[in-house]
Amino acid sequence: MAAVEAKIAPSMLSSDFANLASEAERMLRSGADWLHMDIMDGLGTSQTSGLLWLLIMVASCKVKEIYSLLPVLSFLFRHFVPNLTIGAPVIESLRKHTNAYLDCHLMVTNPIDYVEPLGKAGASGFTFHVEASKENWKELVQAIKSKGMRAGVALKPATPVEEVYALVECENPVELVLVMTVEPGFGGQKFMQEMMDKVRALRKKFPSLNIEASSSLIIHLEIPSMLLLIGSFTAVDGGLGPSTIDAAASAGANCIVAGSSVFGAPEPAQVISLMRKSVEEAQGKQLKDF
Repeated sequence: MAAVEAKIAPSMLSSDFANLASEAERMLRSGADWLHMDIMDGLGTSQTSGLLWLLIMVASCKVKEIYSLLPVLSFLFRHFVPNLTIGAPVIESLRKHTNAYLDCHLMVTNPIDYVEPLGKAGASGFTFHVEASKENWKELVQAIKSKGMRAGVALKPATPVEEVYALVECENPVELVLVMTVEPGFGGQKFMQEMMDKVRALRKKFPSLNIEASSSLIIHLEIPSMLLLIGSFTAVDGGLGPSTIDAAASAGANCIVAGSSVFGAPEPAQVISLMRKSVEEAQGKQLKDF
């Protein structure tokens, strides 16, 4: 079994957005291989207020009257996560200042709507959620690749890992699998150690896949967030920090996406070097045991 290449991808969600181009350059000078971009559709304040109004309305309605509120329900719950982050215009602006690989993770309800805009903007990778694309993933993968982007698929903690097998084994497969170790869109969550079982299962079933670990796009309040990607790629996202990188690497991750643990470090290059060393040492042991 040949070792897959170690890659470090700082999550730009933890960067200073007022100086995005210089932050990207700083990460690349520090040894980053990719730049991880977290794209969320968001349940904003207006939707939250609307939801409260709707609950009041439903409480006072008769059963027949509730049917008239279904269109409103559809609008309010169309978002994949409550947070709202960046979109194609930010990717396009950043692309003007860097040739780096822009690794985009989409936590959105209708990912196919983002394919053309992100392709035009200059995205390098497009990772969508299997939960949001069960009916059209074949069409979606084809669309992503037709725009010159690498296709990847992500799965939330409650989603069985088996649900992505078909996307890796098909004739036109995804090239990355992202395993989330926290629920997307919510802060203050801890790293779910049990998600490493998914990583191990993917590595065992697909030995040649790249595994990428990264700081989470989600803001964590208790420990630095990290994201793990495994590849054709498989990825793990959420709650990963210096204390959990070794666990992710040992499970089979070869790429690390880090957020605050890199951007908040006095010397980001040292953190990136430490992550790379963890992955390479784990790979060496895995090759020895193979």
